[in-house]
Amino acid sequence: MMQKTVLNDIHRRSGARMVDFGGWEMPVHYGSQIDEHHAVRRDAGMFDVSHMCSVDIEGADAAAFLRRLIANNIDKLTVAGKALYSAMLNEDGGVIDDLIVYYLADGNYRMVINAGTADKDLVWMKSRLDDWQLAVTLTPRREGAGALAMIAVQGPNARQKVWDAQPGCRAACEALQPFFAALSGEQFIARTGYTGEDGYEIALPADQAAGLWEALAAAGVQPCGLGARDTLRLEAGMNLYGQDMDESVSPLDAGLAWTVDLVSPRDFVGKAALLARPPQVQFLGLVLSERGVLRAHQQVISEHGTGEITSGSFSPTMQQAIALARLPLAVAIGDRVEVAIRDKLLAASVVKPCFVRHGQVLV
Repeated sequence: MMQKTVLNDIHRRSGARMVDFGGWEMPVHYGSQIDEHHAVRRDAGMFDVSHMCSVDIEGADAAAFLRRLIANNIDKLTVAGKALYSAMLNEDGGVIDDLIVYYLADGNYRMVINAGTADKDLVWMKSRLDDWQLAVTLTPRREGAGALAMIAVQGPNARQKVWDAQPGCRAACEALQPFFAALSGEQFIARTGYTGEDGYEIALPADQAAGLWEALAAAGVQPCGLGARDTLRLEAGMNLYGQDMDESVSPLDAGLAWTVDLVSPRDFVGKAALLARPPQVQFLGLVLSERGVLRAHQQVISEHGTGEITSGSFSPTMQQAIALARLPLAVAIGDRVEVAIRDKLLAASVVKPCFVRHGQVLV
């Protein structure tokens, strides 16, 4: 039986088409995926992301635990509310999950992990704690009295509409810089997102989520499903776990080298493997020059060898097919390549893997 978020009934009443997403019944769209995509680029849309798992990491050794657990350096977090994007790796340097860590106070962090990997992640984290014998408590915020829901509100007008829906939170979150979070009563409001637009991701007690969703809808925020979320993140050049990376892929081969700290003397799980195996491919974008559809696993042919698309779709903003791909190291931005689509080879241009940000086409 699929798991359901606390907003499941609201989605159904709103006419959402529900699908199985990693064992969760989630809305893929509420009528028009394209309209939802444009709402986020041009105004404001909201997503139920309550399937994501928040984990509170507390204790005297919390920082020491995270220094060894993730590839980015937790010592970068020195101001309360600051967020850090990183990957959690296995011993071979493969990506167990990509995640965000928030620094709340000394010995107090919050990590947000992906829905489909949450159970696996927690088992891995607990096993590392047992191995390292550190004074840390892990508290998943999924069930019981402490359960949290999460709503992402994204778009150029998202922040204003959040304030319109609940004016009392404005004082706490108006001054937030990107990739910071603050508490407003029982809400944890982060200026983060997965669309390439501004906005907030709001974690709050599960029993308050329906009221916030309805208040946001009354303020003119468009409900959006997984379909628009995927095309938005692809346009923004953001990786999707399970497609652009997994346990068999190094973050250095998945465009995530910027999330890995190999410079400091700090050791972490997977570091030795990364140092022993430099990048084998590079992670770049493609824009199809002809009519066609780009999809994952299509072969990319260049004069320097072959590569593979990891994520591809039609860009509603650009009105072109775009993709993310792992390509030979010698391929350069601006090169022309060919993509094998069925029995044809179609031309594409290699671009920096960020196609659209803040409503602007960048390629």
